[in-house]
Amino acid sequence: MRNAVVTPGGDRIRWVELPGQEPPRVYVHGLGATSPAYFAEIAVHPLLAGRRSLLIDLLGHGLSDRPTGFDYTLDSHADALADALISAGVTGAELIAHSMGGSVAIVLAARHPHLVSRLVLVDANLDPLPRRPGSGGSSGIAAYSEQAFLEGGWEEVRDRVGPHWWATMRLAGREALHRSAVHLIRGSVPTMRELLLDLRIPRTYLLPEADGPLPGADALTAAGVAVVAIPDCGHNIMLDNPEAFAQATAAACADREARPDRHAE
Repeated sequence: MRNAVVTPGGDRIRWVELPGQEPPRVYVHGLGATSPAYFAEIAVHPLLAGRRSLLIDLLGHGLSDRPTGFDYTLDSHADALADALISAGVTGAELIAHSMGGSVAIVLAARHPHLVSRLVLVDANLDPLPRRPGSGGSSGIAAYSEQAFLEGGWEEVRDRVGPHWWATMRLAGREALHRSAVHLIRGSVPTMRELLLDLRIPRTYLLPEADGPLPGADALTAAGVAVVAIPDCGHNIMLDNPEAFAQATAAACADREARPDRHAE
């Protein structure tokens, strides 16, 4: 395990690092998750092993510290992640980032372009979302006020999301979880989609095939973003179909550009 101080108060981001060749790969989890749990199998898959890999936990999540004074906006998450990567001597990394982590990765690439050479986004949030009381995930968490969430709303969320997600969500600071959800559904300015369209690095977007066409896919592919549908999976693609995920990610990280709209075998 490695760590880096990322706030003036001394709060640390932590990550599990696997040695290997440069350029490094950085794996970033989603809301209420942790990268070692979600990406360990992928980072050592034969198609992806051998590269220096950082399975990193965003501030407030997993192995990292949970400061209650941090605002947990996408910009702040991205800047804290940038500080951790700089401390680790990382430049030109390939980021493989899931859900909210994909949103943070897009903002990171826009704000700190020297740190990112390639994006593989895994069913990432690209647009603002409405609050949905009673739902799971960010829209349901953000439907609470912070006070209501801390005073018992988190227990309702625990019961809705189930034991699998709660196994890692319970590790997140409750302020961190709520604020991260609120700022995720608000999105960035410009939006994550707009930032992604403007980036000039190789970009791939992986989504579950069962979800149907990705909204705005034509504009993304026209801008050079490869949109790849993965069969036999839900939102947690790397856990549901690790073999297809590894194949698609290896193709995206190859020197050649991944072809848009390919279906993983």
